[in-house]
This record gives sequence, C-alpha cells and structure tokens, in this order.
Amino acid sequence: MKITVITVGKIKEKYLRDAIAEYSKRLSKYCKLEILEVADEKTPENASETVEEGIRQKEGERILKHIKEDAYVITLEIGGKMLDSVEFSRKIETLGIQGKSHICFVIGGSIGLSQEVLKRSDYGLSFSKMTFPHQLMRVILLEQIYRSYRIMSNEPYHK
Repeated sequence: MKITVITVGKIKEKYLRDAIAEYSKRLSKYCKLEILEVADEKTPENASETVEEGIRQKEGERILKHIKEDAYVITLEIGGKMLDSVEFSRKIETLGIQGKSHICFVIGGSIGLSQEVLKRSDYGLSFSKMTFPHQLMRVILLEQIYRSYRIMSNEPYHK
C-alpha cells in the first residue's frame, strides 16, 4: 500500500521533525510512505472571509496538483467522522481489500481546506472536535497510521 500525506506548510520545530522521522521509519516496514509539503500562504491578522477564501483556494490548488487520479483521498476535517484506533485500522485494511493501493491523507493549513479539495475527498476524517496545529497533526496522523498497521498485524503496541 502506498500512503501519501499532503500537508500545507513546513515543519520548523526539530522535535516534530524528529517524531515524523521516527514514525516514517517505523512505517517503512508496512507501507510506502510519501510526505509532500505544499507552501502555505501568510494569513493577515483580521483577514476577511474573502481573503481567507482566496488563501484556501491557492493552497487547495497546490494540494490538488499532487493528488493522483487513482488515489483514495481522506481529508482531515473538524467536521469529519471520528473513529477509534481499531475502526481506523479497519478502514485502512478494508480499502486495501477493496483494491485501493494508494491512500492520500490531506492536512490543510491553519484556516482549513478549499471547497475543491473537499469535493475531491472520498472520506472526511476527524481526530477530535478540538483544533490542533497542522504541524502537530502530521505527527498524530503518522502515529495513528502506524498504530493501525500494528493492529492489522496483531502486533503489540496499541493498548
């Protein structure tokens, strides 16, 4: 299975880069992982909805350029479906059984995803009703993907 994580913005903090590197290494046993970063737009303070929409649009175009036609796209959204770790593992496993060989996870920027990206999404996933920094969300997502593969393989880790 190929897993692509498309994310807006770069990771500046070393401790987050280290965590991402660790989970990437762990995942190499289970899948082919690709992490793609697209440039983020600076959001001015007190930006109007029109300005924010323009920013989401630009970031969305950058995201969509990296989504392959055959990819199953899972967008991370506050309003998406919440799954526990076992359900998330089953979701990934079921996609593989259904012949989906490429899952693409999309993490938007600080003001969310464009309508075009949301339309391309096959599944909206939420990790919480809370908002997380998108840099930290990358670590959380990779940890949960790793946990999923451990669950699928009946290997200890997830309890």
